[in-house]
Amino acid sequence: MPGKQYIPQKFTALLIYGRPPLVFGGMLCAIAVMWTRSPVLYILGVVFLFVSMTFDLVDGWFAARFHPHPVMANLADRIMDKVVCSIIFPLVAVGTMWRIHMIAPDINRAELLHAILVMILTVTVLIRDNFANFMRGFAIRSDQDPEDSEFTRLRTIVSAPVGALLYAYAFYVPEGPQTRIYSSISWFGNLPLRGLFFIEIIFLVINLGSIALYCRKYGSLCLDELCLGNERLRRRILAFFPNALTVMNAMMGLLAVFFAYQGRIREAYLFLIGAAMFDKLDGALARKLGLTEPLPVENEQTHNISLGGILDDIADLVSFCIAPAWIFYVVLSAFSDPIVQKIPLALIAWGYASLGLVRLIYFTLDKNPIPGFFKGMPTPAAAMLTVAPLIIFAQAVSEASPWAQFWGIFCCAMMIFTAILMNFYPIRYLHLGRFMSRHPWFTRLSLLLFVSVFTPYFGHVAVLYMFLYTLSPFITWRIDPQVAARENRTKTAGVH
Repeated sequence: MPGKQYIPQKFTALLIYGRPPLVFGGMLCAIAVMWTRSPVLYILGVVFLFVSMTFDLVDGWFAARFHPHPVMANLADRIMDKVVCSIIFPLVAVGTMWRIHMIAPDINRAELLHAILVMILTVTVLIRDNFANFMRGFAIRSDQDPEDSEFTRLRTIVSAPVGALLYAYAFYVPEGPQTRIYSSISWFGNLPLRGLFFIEIIFLVINLGSIALYCRKYGSLCLDELCLGNERLRRRILAFFPNALTVMNAMMGLLAVFFAYQGRIREAYLFLIGAAMFDKLDGALARKLGLTEPLPVENEQTHNISLGGILDDIADLVSFCIAPAWIFYVVLSAFSDPIVQKIPLALIAWGYASLGLVRLIYFTLDKNPIPGFFKGMPTPAAAMLTVAPLIIFAQAVSEASPWAQFWGIFCCAMMIFTAILMNFYPIRYLHLGRFMSRHPWFTRLSLLLFVSVFTPYFGHVAVLYMFLYTLSPFITWRIDPQVAARENRTKTAGVH
């Protein structure tokens, strides 16, 4: 075709088919490094992986211009991606365990947790690849042309750099030659765990997002073939996905407590934010899948309390009631100030958790809910509000600041105030997650404020953000409940 630029076949084939030999060579170098601890082999293996990463970033563009068979070239490119991921990620999982056993025998819990996270990431990557192939098969059998989503493209782009980075970290050999190339590569082997956690969690979210988008695109085709018109079976299968998000909500709360025990309150707060995100997603997904609507069957007995609702309440109890109370007690009880120690910290923590449970029970049994609004402060917002000043308190204690006593007393007062506010039902609080869905500008502003996590003022920004939400009923009470209940923005949305 005129204007179409094609690439020589030999050059394109080199980029597409050259990656597996490079990764296989990196695997052999990694095995030799574990056996001999040779810095030269470590450098060689990292070079192999980075060259393979470079090929991965450009081979898709060249495959689309492979004349005369661009479709076959794209298929080969996809197969090569699977081969490379099947080699590199199990390899780095083994390498991470080898590093904490041989290179750093005096490990702490953070390093062990990182090794476990790499193993979970490896399993997720392999499951995602097989699941994507499974769903594509349904699409092809249904005469649909499978297309890559933006999340799938993003996952493909970042998988090779993440694999190369983890390889350079896992097989790092400290005793190396004083050369420029070794100094450059060894920098990756000494990355702080906080940065690695951030990169790996983002990559894990991308893989989970890719799985979710495959379910959204081809899930109906799959269920039509599996269920054969049985609506009850269809709902039971679909209920797995919001319930899985609910379980992730509870897991985030438990991880928040774990990090708080390590004195890492900032990371604990981030896990609570993750729990709040999963709490929003499970409800939105259940409504999207139609699981909140009754079955269209005559004489069907309906129950106000469902298994999914009970599971959601248990997850909220763990993440937003027990976890903040536990974090509060762990952090404040370790502070030796005599005034703070006279405060009944255990009673405050128990009171907060108990009143949070009362709030959840009321929310479940409420016969007259207001669409789009919460009666009293919702438990996720209460958890964010109570833990945010603990970040400032922990920083003040570590810096031996004279403000530590003030922030300790402030945290105690905030726990009591928030526990009461959760059960002050005449106040109507807006559903923040749905408000973000209807107003993308507010979501972007929130993400922009989230950048403060890399600064010493993250706790201050979080306190200010949640304080403004605490005062929001003075403004949001004017919003029509039917508008507030919408998941997405519409042209007819407005206020009265």
